[in-house]
Amino acid sequence: MKIIKPVKHTIVEDHFWKKYKDIVAEEVIPYQWKALNDELPYTEPSHAIENFRIAAGESSGGYYGTVFQDSDVAKWLETVSYSLRDHPDPLLEKQADELIALIGRAQAEDGYLNTYYLLQEPDNRWTNLRDNHELYCAGHFIEAAVAYYETTGKSELLDIVEKYAALIDSVFGPEEEKLKGYPGHEEIELALAKLYEVTGKEPYLKLARYFIDQRGQHPVYFVEENENRKQRVSAPTWNDENHVNFGLGFEYQQAHQPVREQTEAVGHAVRAMYLYTAMADLAAKTGDPELQKTCELLWNDVTEHKMYITAGIGSAVNGEAFTCNHDLPNDSMYCETCATVGLAFWASRMLRLEPDRQYADVLERALYNGTLSGMDLDGKRFFYVNPLEVNPYQKARKDQEHVKTERQKWFFCACCPPNLARMIASVEDHVYSQTEDTLFAHLYIAGKMKTSLSGTEIEISQAHQYPWDGSIEFGIHTKDAVKFNLALRIPGWCKNARVKINGEEASLEHLEKGYLYIHRTWNDDDIVSIELPMPVERLRSNPLVSMNQGQIALQRGPIVYCVEEADNGANLAALRLPQDSDMKADYDEHLLNGIVKITTEGYRVQPVAALYTTDAPKLSPQTITAIPYYAWCNREKGEMRVWLHEI
Repeated sequence: MKIIKPVKHTIVEDHFWKKYKDIVAEEVIPYQWKALNDELPYTEPSHAIENFRIAAGESSGGYYGTVFQDSDVAKWLETVSYSLRDHPDPLLEKQADELIALIGRAQAEDGYLNTYYLLQEPDNRWTNLRDNHELYCAGHFIEAAVAYYETTGKSELLDIVEKYAALIDSVFGPEEEKLKGYPGHEEIELALAKLYEVTGKEPYLKLARYFIDQRGQHPVYFVEENENRKQRVSAPTWNDENHVNFGLGFEYQQAHQPVREQTEAVGHAVRAMYLYTAMADLAAKTGDPELQKTCELLWNDVTEHKMYITAGIGSAVNGEAFTCNHDLPNDSMYCETCATVGLAFWASRMLRLEPDRQYADVLERALYNGTLSGMDLDGKRFFYVNPLEVNPYQKARKDQEHVKTERQKWFFCACCPPNLARMIASVEDHVYSQTEDTLFAHLYIAGKMKTSLSGTEIEISQAHQYPWDGSIEFGIHTKDAVKFNLALRIPGWCKNARVKINGEEASLEHLEKGYLYIHRTWNDDDIVSIELPMPVERLRSNPLVSMNQGQIALQRGPIVYCVEEADNGANLAALRLPQDSDMKADYDEHLLNGIVKITTEGYRVQPVAALYTTDAPKLSPQTITAIPYYAWCNREKGEMRVWLHEI
């Protein structure tokens, strides 16, 4: 089995993603810093950094926030780490160093690091793994430490988390004297795999494997833990009061059976994504075929039965969870931003198991649609829930009050904004992967990167205006001729791709799992040109998705479109799109930071006075305008929908 490694630190010059990375560096990071320090007016206070000051003995007061408030600090640090690669900022780095020093001062002598327990329940460590996110927060700090070390070379935060990881390793494991627990919210598993990657220390990988394989073993650890907790505290926990895991049982934490026996994605969608990401990473690092097979089965279940067209996942507000196959409502769905970010991470890890277009296609769908919709175009407002349909009636329905019709400044549970920020700041890490002699191009993001292939240093550049234009050019730069394989993903949405090497047509008859492998000796300034035609396509759901029958969605290239009230008037459900209507796609640099909008001629059902009638509906002509789904809700507040009725 060849080891497939990510190619990191690509320099992004892409007009689309550079804009977003600039927004994260210039707007989101400072904005979230203010949020963490309770400096945003008219928003829910965070208190996250103040909790660390109190734990360090440098301020007074009590703990405030959710039990996982520490993770917001960790994700901010991780985002800063990635952003410093292409936005060097000595003042920001100094700010991060000072925060890391504070974290070190708050850390307990034995290495323990969780401000909720340090301040609120100092005698109850490790007594509520099901609900209280100790190991989840630890995982986010590990991820931050790895990222900061890789970017800056500074090891202070790495030393802090290694001390904490050593403590965790002394508490949990298969040995008789250790607790047999595992986290209620997965995260530390994938983080430990990253820590192993940067340090080469086997105990971290061993501990990650333990947490993965222990999950779901019977008797379920959370039952024993709950019984022990009853002897320690008289009051029920928050989750006990919510009928234990929202009535979903241990499926909520994917702890209903051992992970290697699981074939269906169940429970809390974000937890599932972090678990599956860790499983794929472990399978890749250890060459575990059984674990890889499990990952593939779960992947097929999610992408063939439970994923929205935008790559949103988690269709139920109850438990932020998966439901049954093909249950994909558009107006009451959940589609948490974190869940789609997690899906992107999982897809990227699956590509390290096997380069297969199905993984990269979902990665691309998630990046351009279901994640970016979670933030407005200036990086100052955010969605936790990402609906595919917004209607006037939603504000009157208790069962849909989770669906917001405009983005919020911040949240009491603020996991999504920093999660989205760290994904955007590190998007370049998902573009390429490689073996010793093969470079895989998974995403088309313009920029430059350097790596070594077949023992020779090379530079690869991409130039294009993707995702609005499918004309892509790869430049190969090398001092000496070098033989290696360049594997180019031909997206599943593209039906008539063309590839030329130095102007000569290349055959696409024999793709391997959606990749064109070009085997040749490369010389300096060789050019590979790709043409990916981008006609507007009409997508239709599987007939088992009952809520979408008779409707179509518009997609151009990797971008899913929607219609908004701002362009089309109210009552979007009355719009009708003829099967034979022509679609016009035009780039408008002044609209929504520059987009390709789609216009077509359709109809609107005329209103009637009666609630019910035997009369056929009357139609009036109307121009229908569609914009990218990610860009909705950046003008006046109003209706929106992705799926349109077709006639």
